[in-house]
Amino acid sequence: MLMRQMNYFVRVVECNSFTEAAEQCYISQSAISQQIRALETELGIKLIIRENRKFHLTPAGDYFYWHSKELLSEIEKMEAETKRLGSDNELQLTIGYLSGYNGQELHQAIAQFTEKYPEVSINIINGTHERLYELLRNGTVDMVLNDQRRAFSDEYVNDELIECECYVEISAKNPLASNDHLTLDELKRMPCILITSQEQRHTEQDYYENTLGFGGNFIFAENLDEGHLLVLSGRGFLPIESIGSLPAAGSGIRRLALFRGKSQLKRKYCLFWKKENATYYVEEFAQSLHAQL
Repeated sequence: MLMRQMNYFVRVVECNSFTEAAEQCYISQSAISQQIRALETELGIKLIIRENRKFHLTPAGDYFYWHSKELLSEIEKMEAETKRLGSDNELQLTIGYLSGYNGQELHQAIAQFTEKYPEVSINIINGTHERLYELLRNGTVDMVLNDQRRAFSDEYVNDELIECECYVEISAKNPLASNDHLTLDELKRMPCILITSQEQRHTEQDYYENTLGFGGNFIFAENLDEGHLLVLSGRGFLPIESIGSLPAAGSGIRRLALFRGKSQLKRKYCLFWKKENATYYVEEFAQSLHAQL
């Protein structure tokens, strides 16, 4: 069986026309018909039932179509990746992650991946949700660890990692630090500290205020260390998500579960990458991070 015959068969089915499929394959209609008949002869079964100018698939033909389509797609990916590996002097994987990420699993996944694939150079970029989305969209990064704020797009692989529980960190000296948990309503008079760049402040505030329901004022920190210093000085509370295991809150800081109503607030985190840019190493890294989480 020739891969070319499989391709002809798939084209005929998808075009629902021998004539149109022949045009797309740059051969004559009689030639493509001969190739389909040769394929049926080799298999010893009928794939297509012809009725005048129309046709329909047999059950075996339907099975053969779907599996041929999958196989041809995999061969195309393998060919493209082989060419890419042969042409790159240095293999690189650029990963984006959220500025407020506080877990260890990403670091462990990178260490595990690097040990397994020492030929790949890992580059790391952090940023806000919107910044990471833009970097992924314009091709600056290969994949991002990000929270889900939009409906999933068919242009991307939306690899769901975890639905994590939300917490807040406040100064241990704050009267609310003695509670078992805190609600959004209890926090509405205390400033919310957001980890974000200056240009993304308005976007982050809008999401936390209008989508998640945080009230009160907002103050901003450029990184997690600065955010913790603001917490220690009693300036406000810092939202934290448990993307995997969290390190201890640290001296002078109390970490409490954050409730919205009667249940703990949860958020979904995913790995995103463009389908058209999917590579072996991207998928391998995704598996490494899954294993850590």
